[in-house]
Amino acid sequence: MKRFELLVLGSLAAAAVAACGGGAKPEPPAPQANADSAAAERARQDSIERARQEELARQREEAERVARQRAADSLAALGHTSEAVKTLLATMIHFEFDKSNVKPEDIGVLDQKVAILQANPNLRIRIAGNCDERGSDEYNLALGNRRAIAAKQYLVSHGVDAGRAETASYGKERPLDPGHNEEAWAKNRNDQFEIVSGGDALKQP
Repeated sequence: MKRFELLVLGSLAAAAVAACGGGAKPEPPAPQANADSAAAERARQDSIERARQEELARQREEAERVARQRAADSLAALGHTSEAVKTLLATMIHFEFDKSNVKPEDIGVLDQKVAILQANPNLRIRIAGNCDERGSDEYNLALGNRRAIAAKQYLVSHGVDAGRAETASYGKERPLDPGHNEEAWAKNRNDQFEIVSGGDALKQP
């Protein structure tokens, strides 16, 4: 009888174990986030973002520096251009003794002035006629006036508005060379060209 009871109890115990899944392995616990590794990842991302922002700032600074340099270079070039144009504009023409007609060799000089005036529509000039010391004051004032008008007429005949070129005569009062010989007189028989207005930033033709 006792043997039978033991077998029954054994069978019941085996059944109980089978019903409870005694043969299955337990599930491993779900991995938990490591607080230290999360903080390290955030620090890494923050470092990457800081580096990106620093690079963007560096690029902006470089772009601004290049822009400032280009602006400075442009202003410098404009200054050089303006000075070169002023030099061409100031180039004098000369006349034969007691004459007021433009000499053939001076036509090219006047052509340069036409081009400059056309390229700079706000530019206005004064043409001043001058003479050597020979002759009376009255005669030389009239001769200087004719010389200034001759140059103006050339400019106007080549498309320059008459209102942009005024004339004056200084007769023999403003000699370039104070000498009393033919070399000095040849220098003093001239038309001089001065800017009246619009000469701040001249464009090259």
